[in-house]
Amino acid sequence: MKTRWIHFPLHRETPAEGKSLAELFAGRDLAPMRERMKALMAEAGLEYGERTHTFNSRLAQELGKWADSKPAGEAIHDALYRAYFVDNKNIGDVDELVEIAEAVGLDGQEARRVIEEREYKEAVDEDWRRSREAGVTGVPTFYGNDLVVVGCQPYETLEKFVLHLMQMNSNQNEAR
Repeated sequence: MKTRWIHFPLHRETPAEGKSLAELFAGRDLAPMRERMKALMAEAGLEYGERTHTFNSRLAQELGKWADSKPAGEAIHDALYRAYFVDNKNIGDVDELVEIAEAVGLDGQEARRVIEEREYKEAVDEDWRRSREAGVTGVPTFYGNDLVVVGCQPYETLEKFVLHLMQMNSNQNEAR
């Protein structure tokens, strides 16, 4: 079973400079939300920093699409996660994105060109279309054989999802 990143426009209205979480979730108490996220991330074995802002991820998604076309480019996804969720960096800023690409061994000049020329814009537009058609409403979403698991889930839930997909694929192969 192959994993493929399909991008989704979460908070696409976020300006280039980002938006504070206090503004994004105006009127809501952020402390319980942060604690819940920290607990979910810890359960998944993921780091989670003291985020203060949300940033527009569109250019990061385009960078990720480009990186997926490169040998060992999948490392960009972990680096983007860390930049956003741990280090609170603006993943909508071209200079930040070039730094992240270089940090995982990708060519910084090529990354800058790809971002500035919006070389993967149509590919991400297609992902956004596909995610809408699949009914994706949040991230992460795990999708396979028309089954969907939305949000940060416990390991056991994801394990059941993967095992169910494997069983479905096995049954489909036997039917052929």
